[in-house]
Amino acid sequence: MFLLAYSGFAHEQEIQTKQQLQVHGFLSQGYIKTTKNNVFGHSNNSGSLDFREIGLTASLRPLPKLQFSGQLLHRRAGKGGGGIHIDFGFLDYNLINTPSGEFGIRLGRMKNPLGFYNDTRDVPFTRPSILLPQSIYFDRTRNLALASDSVHFYGESRTDWGNVSIQLGTGFPQVDDSNTDVSILGSTQYPGKLRPRLSYLGRILYELPDGRFRLAISSTQLNVGYNPGQNDILESGSFKFSPLIFSAQYNAEHWSVTSEYALRYTRRHGFGLPQFDKSTTGESFYLQGIYRFPANWEAVLRYDLLFANRKDRNGKKFAAHTGYSQPAHSQYAKDLTIGLRWNITPAIMLSTEYHRVHGTAWLSPLDNPDITRTKRNWNLFAAQISYRF
Repeated sequence: MFLLAYSGFAHEQEIQTKQQLQVHGFLSQGYIKTTKNNVFGHSNNSGSLDFREIGLTASLRPLPKLQFSGQLLHRRAGKGGGGIHIDFGFLDYNLINTPSGEFGIRLGRMKNPLGFYNDTRDVPFTRPSILLPQSIYFDRTRNLALASDSVHFYGESRTDWGNVSIQLGTGFPQVDDSNTDVSILGSTQYPGKLRPRLSYLGRILYELPDGRFRLAISSTQLNVGYNPGQNDILESGSFKFSPLIFSAQYNAEHWSVTSEYALRYTRRHGFGLPQFDKSTTGESFYLQGIYRFPANWEAVLRYDLLFANRKDRNGKKFAAHTGYSQPAHSQYAKDLTIGLRWNITPAIMLSTEYHRVHGTAWLSPLDNPDITRTKRNWNLFAAQISYRF
């Protein structure tokens, strides 16, 4: 009788565990002060408080192999953000899960597995700095590469010599924002609409069992179409964005070194205007070091390079082609970053950082509508306080 009662109790506890709803969240408020150029609002004068992130995450596991996860996000980042939207929301069916490996499928809106940080970039506590390396993780076009409505297959093999994980997927990117309009079309004034087309993505990651050493290769082919509007001077064109990212990281007890290199191929075709139909290959690289001090302090030092066209690194050919209506420094950016973080408690974090930037390639045109007035050499100071529960 005791065994039967215990068995029933254990079964009831198992059901309760499976059905348990977990809710977490975070919020952060940032301050940005720049010289000469604007980042996340009018930061060039007295600074900008238009950098805010609020997220609410929930997960439910009704069955041992099935889990539902979702996150609502409000993100204010100058003129390029605002409102509440579904950051991600998907179901995860884990078909196989053993000590030696796992395999499963996810369906819904998911973060694109690009590089080391794209999966978790919206949570301040998971970022190495307030601003991620802009050569790889653009904030000016974040929605396009951030997430897709897609289906992903994932698997992992675990051995004594290391773990190998693979994630492959196909779906439709997010293109319904003004930053994407400006990045692809150069303006928000065209009457037509960008439409997502079937796209593809994948990442292969290797790491030692203790996480000390990590290597990854990730890529995607993001396809976007254009539907002309009434009295539109543009035709039904297409846009393709295909970055190839190589990532490496070494983690010791008190310090970490991370580096990523990317080739970014873009192609616009069929818009009916000569200045629209072109293809380029950009280049990105950063080297970053983090040191963890006692008493929950962390310091970050990073050098970040971005070239819009690897065959025109100084932007002079681009400037000449536009009749010097657009400056050469809009085609590159070299960013030296120094930052300090204090984890006051496990739930509260205070971060500060300073950027010395040469070039303006990752500035948002929405915050800097007159590109001819941007300055080549400029500084950025950022501070952020974050809370999670």
